[in-house]
Amino acid sequence: MKTRTRIWRLSAVAVVCAGVAACGGLPNGKDRKSQPAMVRQRMGATELAVVYNRPAARGRKLFGGIVPYGQLWNPGADEATRLETNQDVRLNGQVLPAGKYSIWAIPQPGEWTLIFSRAHDVPHVPYPEGKDALRIRVRPEAGSHMESLGFSFPIATADSAVLTLQWGSVVVPIRIEPA
Repeated sequence: MKTRTRIWRLSAVAVVCAGVAACGGLPNGKDRKSQPAMVRQRMGATELAVVYNRPAARGRKLFGGIVPYGQLWNPGADEATRLETNQDVRLNGQVLPAGKYSIWAIPQPGEWTLIFSRAHDVPHVPYPEGKDALRIRVRPEAGSHMESLGFSFPIATADSAVLTLQWGSVVVPIRIEPA
């Protein structure tokens, strides 16, 4: 009986090891091209967080190139970029209830549409149709070159904050206030 149990256990371990090897090993930061990142900000009693992965430009034309104008795009890589807020907030004047949301974008040269989807724990493709919580329009700005996509809070007070998405020389600012 002990021999059967050992053989079964060894077989199970062999199957798991073969599966891990076939998938390219266990994931870790060194194996990822797009490094994971998170940025947090308090705004009074409101806690905000953006969780995302950071693709790199690597000399490529970004907007109007690998990110086509007029098409849905998740600003990040691998898993969909996620915004979390513990309180209702206003994004560029429009209310977004407290919760977790994936962030999607439709970039255009003069105006972007940002979409906050209730489907927050999803891959960066495909777009989760029919789950939109909010869509806002934002005017992109020119900035200094940022090699890896990044989110930041360059302005933050107890009453408001500005969240920026920046990649290449494009900066997309989002004004955030308590609702």
